[in-house]
Amino acid sequence: MSPRTCARCLYTEAHPLHLVLDSEFVCSGCRVHEEKDSIDWSERWRRLESLVGEFRTRVSGHYDCIVPVSGARDSHFIVHVVKHRLGLNPLLVSYNRHYNTDLGIRNLANLRMAFDVDLLENTVQPQSAKAVTRAALQAIGSMHWHTLAGQTAWPVQVAVRMGIPLIVWGVHQGVDQVGMYSHFDEIEMSRRYRKEHDLMGWEIDDLAAADPRLDALNLSPWRYPDAGDIARIGIRGIYLSNYLRWDTKAQHESMIETYGYETRAASRTFDAYNDVDCHHYSGIHDVIRFRKHGYAKVLDHACREIRLRRMTREAGAALVAEHMNRPAPDGALLAEWLGMDLPDILGSADAHRNPAAYSGGVPIQPQPPGKDAVEAARLPQVEPDCSFRITPTRAPGQRDDAYVLIGKGWFDPEDTQ
Repeated sequence: MSPRTCARCLYTEAHPLHLVLDSEFVCSGCRVHEEKDSIDWSERWRRLESLVGEFRTRVSGHYDCIVPVSGARDSHFIVHVVKHRLGLNPLLVSYNRHYNTDLGIRNLANLRMAFDVDLLENTVQPQSAKAVTRAALQAIGSMHWHTLAGQTAWPVQVAVRMGIPLIVWGVHQGVDQVGMYSHFDEIEMSRRYRKEHDLMGWEIDDLAAADPRLDALNLSPWRYPDAGDIARIGIRGIYLSNYLRWDTKAQHESMIETYGYETRAASRTFDAYNDVDCHHYSGIHDVIRFRKHGYAKVLDHACREIRLRRMTREAGAALVAEHMNRPAPDGALLAEWLGMDLPDILGSADAHRNPAAYSGGVPIQPQPPGKDAVEAARLPQVEPDCSFRITPTRAPGQRDDAYVLIGKGWFDPEDTQ
């Protein structure tokens, strides 16, 4: 049976995070998103202040919490909330994904400078990152697995080593996208969710068992700490999206105005804010995901903007159709880094196609909702402008078409050359 399509947004039942449709053909992600309009966010903020108060060290020079960051996503906003609104002293931690853009490196430097905070980065030996990526492509058809594993393990590793029990994350994908949990559950970071969803069911030792060539490598950067160590420190990983009405577009625009966050156009989506630090996330990584699951990142962005009432369902569908088949010019860069041919990389994705989205290598056409269901589920558009700003670059004339493994951790705001 073909998967059905939500009558409000554009997601289908083939979504890899397993959303469901109710009797009105509205998906679980849209229903949980409705909670944002009914929650008393002032009360939630007071609850957050009370929660983090338990972790405040009150000792000069000591860190109150850990904040995982990158050169993009909502990092500036999260640190702004943690430091300036909650008054905490955070230690920022970052896992080096290796696919860095120069713009992303500049944003990360700007983050450190704008907030006057310490940043601890983990840069894995490149040959190890490449070997793990090749193994993940073979085993599960993912070129992004090493990043997902590293950026979810490193903050917890640092928390254990330094005895810092509070980790503050941004948004919970399972809540915000597909309604896997409710905001009322106040879900926290867990080993189980990380493995089953972030890591697609594979830990690093599972990958090593499938590819013995990894045995010779130091695999510790991708290992989640032992449960006993986590319990000994009392580590909790909370999500700000449980306590703030999450709106990544509005948050980024505030950070552009306040702290000079840089943006740039993406090759396969209209969102110019979220993944500017990575050459591949909205490029060849998105092509790989499309070949596995039958949908592209632009669909996530359109569904988000429909739910936030900045875009009609029809406008979102037009943007998806416009972007989802665009080429990814960065594929050759990944192939060169991995020492693989691009057809072999794409073939790895094809070997792991989602049977809910593909049959015999051919995409399964989802069932569209009826017109009556669409009209009944429609949200009124309250913000007519859904444009994304492209900011002036701090490096005019500089090409940004190669990886920057390690870049400057600072810049002179007066020097734009």
